[in-house]
Amino acid sequence: MSDDDRSVTPYIEWNPRPLALSGETLQLSVEEAIFTALDRNRELRIQTLEPVKAGAFELIERGQFQPQLYGLFRASEEEVSENSRATGEQFSVTGSNAAGEIGVRQNLASGTNLEFSVEQSRSISSRTPEQQAARLGLSVTQSLLRGYGPAVNLASVRQAEVNTLASRYELRGYTEAFVAEVETAYWRYVLAREEITIFESSLELARRERDEIEERIEVGSLSETDGALVRGEVARRESALIDAKADLANQRYRLARLLNANLDGSLEFEIEASSNPSVEYEPLNEIGERIELALIKRPDLNEAKLRLEQDRLQTVVTKNGLLPRLDLFVTLGKTGYADTFLESFENITEDSYDVTAGLRFNQYIGNAPARGRDLIARTNREQAADAVLNHEQIVRLDVRLAANEVERARQQIEATAQIRQHLIETVKGERERLQVGSTTALQVAAAARDLLASRIQEVKALVSYRLALIDLYLAEGSLLERRGISIP
Repeated sequence: MSDDDRSVTPYIEWNPRPLALSGETLQLSVEEAIFTALDRNRELRIQTLEPVKAGAFELIERGQFQPQLYGLFRASEEEVSENSRATGEQFSVTGSNAAGEIGVRQNLASGTNLEFSVEQSRSISSRTPEQQAARLGLSVTQSLLRGYGPAVNLASVRQAEVNTLASRYELRGYTEAFVAEVETAYWRYVLAREEITIFESSLELARRERDEIEERIEVGSLSETDGALVRGEVARRESALIDAKADLANQRYRLARLLNANLDGSLEFEIEASSNPSVEYEPLNEIGERIELALIKRPDLNEAKLRLEQDRLQTVVTKNGLLPRLDLFVTLGKTGYADTFLESFENITEDSYDVTAGLRFNQYIGNAPARGRDLIARTNREQAADAVLNHEQIVRLDVRLAANEVERARQQIEATAQIRQHLIETVKGERERLQVGSTTALQVAAAARDLLASRIQEVKALVSYRLALIDLYLAEGSLLERRGISIP
C-alpha cells in the first residue's frame, strides 16, 4: 500500500449554520438525533483526528527506509614554511584545496545500508601543478547479527501500522459510546416529557376532585377533614410537577449539548422528540451467539489484542538486541586523475581503483542494558496476554448481564401494565364508594397516588427496555451497525 493510499482526509470545519435559533423548536426522531450529533458534536470531531495522528507516525517510521540524497562541499587554504633539503634555505609554500561530494544512501529492511557517491577534488600548490581527482564510490554495509533481517528492522513500521489500526478501534469504541449516550439522552428526555404529561393530567383530575369535594363540604355531606386531604393532594401533585419540569429542562440541556445545534454553544431552544418509546420485543434465546459476536466485534477487546501484537513485535526487537553488533562492509571506488575537471571524470575508466572490505564488531560486556530491555518487553507481552484473556471474560459477563437486564425490563413492561389496569379499577371503585359515603377521601387519594405511580412506572419500564437494548448492543459491539453507521 502506497503512502498516498494511507493518507487520511484532513479535518474540515463543518457547516456553521445553526439548526435551531434561540426560542425555536427542533423536531427530531431518535435516528435524526443520532446523526445530527455525529455530524456536529465537537468532542467527536476532536476524537476523529486521533487516527490521523497515528497515521502520521506510521509515515515517520516508513521514512527511515526512503532514499536520502546528501551533498558536501569543503574548501581550505594554507601557507606554510618549509626548508630546502638541498640548500637549507627556508621558503613559503601556499596551497588551496576544494572538494565536493554528492550521493544517495538508503537503509533496506534486510539490514543493508547502501551508499553511492560521486566525488571531485582539486588541489593547487605553489610547488606542484594543479591536480583534479574524480571518484565514483559504492559502499555496502550488511548487519550479520544485531539488526539483521526484515523481522527486526520493520518492527517499528509494523508497530506503527498496528497503532493506526488500534486508533481506529479506539475511535469506533468512542463513537459507539457517544451514540449510546445520545440515544440514552433522547429517551430520558422522552421519559421526562411523558412524566410531565402524566403529572399534568393527574393534577387536573386532582383539582376537579378537590372542587367536587369542597362543594360537598359546603352542603354538609363531607367533613372539612376531607377538604384538607384533597387540597394537600393537589399541592403534592403541583410539587411533583415542578420537579418534573425541572428534570425535563435538565434532560433537554443534556441532549442539546450533544446535538450542538447552535455551534456557539447556546442551549436555549426547544426539542420536540417525535419517536415513541414503545418497541417490539426482541427474543434473547441465543446468548451464546451474542457472546461470540461480542468477542469478534467489541472494539475495546480488538484494541487490546492489537496492543498485545505491539508488545510481541517489541520482543522481536529486544531479542535481536541481545546479539552482538557484527557488520560486514565493502567499499568500491574508481578514481580518475587529471589537471582539469572534465578530464578527471573521463579518466575514471583507467586502471585506478580502490577496494576496502572488513568486519566491524561491537558488544557491551555483560550486555546488561539489552537484557533489561528484553526482560521488560517480555513482561509487558505476558501482561498484555493476560489482559486479553481477562477482557474476554469481562465481555462474556457484560453480554450476559445486559441480556438479563433486557429480559427484566421486558417483563416489567407487562407487569406495570397489569398493575395500572388493576389500579384504574381500584380508583374507580373508591370514587364510587366515596359518592355513597362508604369510604373516605384519604383512601381515594391513596388509590389515586398509586395509580399515578403505576403510570410513571409503566413509562419508565418502556424507556428502561430501550436503554437495556442499547446496553446490550454496546456489550455486543453491534450498536453502530444496528444504527446504520460504519467506520472504515
